Amino acid sequence: MSTINRFEDLEIWQLSRFLCKEINMIIHSNAFRNDFTLINQIKGSSGSIMDNIAEGFERGGNKEFSQFLSISKGSAGESRSQLYRAFDNSYITEDQLKDLRKRLIQLSSKISNMMSYIKQSEYKGTKYKSK
Repeated sequence: MSTINRFEDLEIWQLSRFLCKEINMIIHSNAFRNDFTLINQIKGSSGSIMDNIAEGFERGGNKEFSQFLSISKGSAGESRSQLYRAFDNSYITEDQLKDLRKRLIQLSSKISNMMSYIKQSEYKGTKYKSK
């Protein structure tokens, strides 16, 4: 794996940003217009995926990064659950649900892979000096 110096270069962050944007486009449709609670929840959880990847990376240590990736993965699950609620309330189509669900599951898998890589790595992070 090549050295990554910015969280923006991480594939998992890029994918989470794209999914957040897609979800935001959907929730701005007329179907969601009066369900402010669900709008706020799904905006928050989908944004939390990318935000926690960024925050964990910027902490400069693998333990912190791994912890924030775990939170990010949880937010991906939360977003999936909220998409089911949106579908059950007829705010999104079954095709939209299937597509976003599939991509969120793929993202969760990639986050898990990153967590495994970090756990196995001897590199501890930029905040720790090599001895």
